[in-house]
Amino acid sequence: MLGSATSNQVGAAIGAHAFAAIGPAGVVAVRQLVAAAVLFPLARPNLRRFTWAQWWPTLLLAAAFAIMNLSLYTAIDRIGLGLAVTLEVLGPLGVALAASRTRFDLLCAAGAAAGVYVLVLPGPASDYLGIGLGLLAAACWASYILLNRLLGARLPGIQATAAATAVSALAYLPVAAVLLAQGRLDGRALGYAAAAGVLSSVIPYAADLIALRRVPARFFGMFMSVHPVLAALAGLVLLGQALRVHEWTGILIVIGVLVVNSVRRRSAAAAPRRTATPAGSRCGGNPASWRRGSRTPNAPTARAGTRTTAAHRSCG
Repeated sequence: MLGSATSNQVGAAIGAHAFAAIGPAGVVAVRQLVAAAVLFPLARPNLRRFTWAQWWPTLLLAAAFAIMNLSLYTAIDRIGLGLAVTLEVLGPLGVALAASRTRFDLLCAAGAAAGVYVLVLPGPASDYLGIGLGLLAAACWASYILLNRLLGARLPGIQATAAATAVSALAYLPVAAVLLAQGRLDGRALGYAAAAGVLSSVIPYAADLIALRRVPARFFGMFMSVHPVLAALAGLVLLGQALRVHEWTGILIVIGVLVVNSVRRRSAAAAPRRTATPAGSRCGGNPASWRRGSRTPNAPTARAGTRTTAAHRSCG
């Protein structure tokens, strides 16, 4: 997941270099076409055999791709990479908060949200259209997580991602055609946008789908809080966007929440599971196998007053 996040933000920073030539919509169009050209032949989904239960989340995922990328890149163009990605990460945080089952998860989500706020510190001079586009990207990213989780159980491999990317690319064909007719797709801009397609679409889409089959959606959403950190660093190194004190403070808060969350989850996973022994029994066993009225593990319920041989055997 960390490799996916790093690739995504580096690709976004590289793609931003093409904004002056082809605009955010042009970068997204090339990005989606490149991603479809790589993923579709690799996965080779048989679209004719898709059922409606597979098609409807695939179409929704395609819409999430199209809207998320355009809104994010337009926000990057208006308010910068770090702030745009910080707002976008509120989507995964929302997934983590909605799927929370413990007080600790809730506190982690709240802590990460506080770090995001400190990183942003919106004021009167803020570009609210850019902020709104970042929040729209956040909603699409939340949908992306949930739909990928659903499709990961309904389609093998990366077929869902490949099919959704292809549908999204078809929607951007008119944009690419206009840019080509205007002669704006020069080699340099095309190279930047194509690199963004590989780094921000091909690698993250495939990696995220695999990751969501192995980790809970709430942990995935919590881990995505690292994106503002990587975006700020990518903006600093690749775009020359310097960070302020409050931005570094927000970054440190987000990192602290992620570290605490990861350590606690590893400790919980490493803790040995203890099997309780029912009170009054001489032998251990699986508590789930003890039924009311029975003193025998893994045996049918005994009648009142009935003594079974197994109940009086030693545990040795």
